[in-house]
Amino acid sequence: MTPAPLASRLGIPGGPLFFPVTAYGSDGTVALDVYGAHVRAGVEAGAAAVFACCGTGEFHALTPEEYELCVRAAVEEAAGRVPVVAGTGYGTALAVRYAALAAGAGADGLLAMPPYLVVAGQEGLLRHYREIAAATPLPVVVYQRDNAVFTPETVLGLARTDGIIGLKDGLGDLDLMQRIVSAVRGEVADFLYFNGLPTAEQTQLAYRAIGVPLYSSAVFCFAPELAQAFHQGLETGDGAVVERLLDGFFRPFVELRAQGRGYAVSLVKAGVRLRGLDVGGVRAPLQEPADEHVELLGELIERGYALVREGGA
Repeated sequence: MTPAPLASRLGIPGGPLFFPVTAYGSDGTVALDVYGAHVRAGVEAGAAAVFACCGTGEFHALTPEEYELCVRAAVEEAAGRVPVVAGTGYGTALAVRYAALAAGAGADGLLAMPPYLVVAGQEGLLRHYREIAAATPLPVVVYQRDNAVFTPETVLGLARTDGIIGLKDGLGDLDLMQRIVSAVRGEVADFLYFNGLPTAEQTQLAYRAIGVPLYSSAVFCFAPELAQAFHQGLETGDGAVVERLLDGFFRPFVELRAQGRGYAVSLVKAGVRLRGLDVGGVRAPLQEPADEHVELLGELIERGYALVREGGA
């Protein structure tokens, strides 16, 4: 697939962007059948795209062989209905290697996560992502967070680079994002922006206001109906639905997620298990959420579904 078709498909906010968790069996190995069922359920629930083996999918914990198998499984389950974007990262050489594996497995694009460990300057970061883009036929979305934070000028350089089609923001600095959007929009048309904060629904009203309509949804992994109801409320301008779900579910979920390190992944996997699909636990160095937090999550999910039923969302 060429960059333009993927950008066009991602640019249509037809539903939340789905970042599936990676399933493990009781022996700790990747459970491809369960993973496939998880991806298939998300596509059938209305995901606009599948982002395989990214942060929620524990990219950091997968071997190259496991990564390739998971990306291939996601592509097979999506079956062309929605695009599949695969994560890549680490240093430039390894990021290029993972990009090649993703292309060979049939992915439609890449989410380039921050380089491993190094705190680089703007020139080095720009070179890193340009080298990834030059080495792959797949369109690239760059992920801003942690040690990969860009000036507006650097994002303009990324946007001018062949093959780089968008920026996903996991930093949450709205002033910086507004300046980035302002710097780029007069120079490069159709560059995509994504809200990539851990529970993006909590901040999406603010992101939409500065021109960032797309967002990832970790909640979609375990409660797709809630994520879809919120998304529909945003798209139709139904402020009552949006506020009801923010106040009754998303804000309490964000507060629960903040109770433990790594909960942006481990609590989401616990939610998937609570809904009946045994995707296993998380791999080290992540750890499982406390039992009382999993219990609270179960109660919160029930409350969220009750809000949808009672309000007709």
